[in-house]
Amino acid sequence: MFKKILVANRGEIALRIQRACRELGVKAVMVYSEADRDAKYVKLAEEAVCIGPAPSALSYLNMPAIISAAEVTDAEAIHPGYGFLSENADFAERVEKSGFQFIGPAPESIRIMGDKVSAKQAMIRAGVPCVPGSDGELPDDPVAIRRIARSVGYPVIIKAAGGGGGRGMRVVHTEAALVNAVQMTKAEAETAFGNPAVYMEKFLQNPRHVEIQIIADKFKNAVYLGERDCSMQRRHQKVIEEAP
Repeated sequence: MFKKILVANRGEIALRIQRACRELGVKAVMVYSEADRDAKYVKLAEEAVCIGPAPSALSYLNMPAIISAAEVTDAEAIHPGYGFLSENADFAERVEKSGFQFIGPAPESIRIMGDKVSAKQAMIRAGVPCVPGSDGELPDDPVAIRRIARSVGYPVIIKAAGGGGGRGMRVVHTEAALVNAVQMTKAEAETAFGNPAVYMEKFLQNPRHVEIQIIADKFKNAVYLGERDCSMQRRHQKVIEEAP
């Protein structure tokens, strides 16, 4: 068990981690931007360090500042919470190279799962059933793209390898629209995610989006935390958004 950790997040997320640390008898160092100086999680902190001005890029996304805060407070580990740097493989790597424990996945795991092409390939190797589609990133050759689509069967969906949040996706119903859709999705992916790679899958017209929550540690212990029907969640969200 760690004696002291640094929490590289803010607001409610930082409060939850702070409370868990108190229950475990672990000291928690809070970091904050100048704009959050009077925030509740800072006021309740045993120890807190200002890491920069209000913009997140200069504070909560400032890797050197966060690692320096861990160094000056003698923290043993850094907890990123979620959002901000929690899914940044480079940050996790820098934390470990600086001599601290990163409370989260290994950098290589973040890299694999952060790219949908490599994530799907990892699932296939593990024997997990996946939606039919391209073996990996789509090539630039239009002839090869059309051949892949024919083997998958229309309609297909073009997805950004680095995408998320419903962005970087296009449904294609006919071969005539295919190559243009691939080019447009690549351009959008480059702009939105800094990664132009796209892949193809069979388009499922009436799917259910069910997420399964799993937590595991480095000792190969894993716990299944239940599932969540995001299809239902999104329907409720749409009703609320469109209600008068």
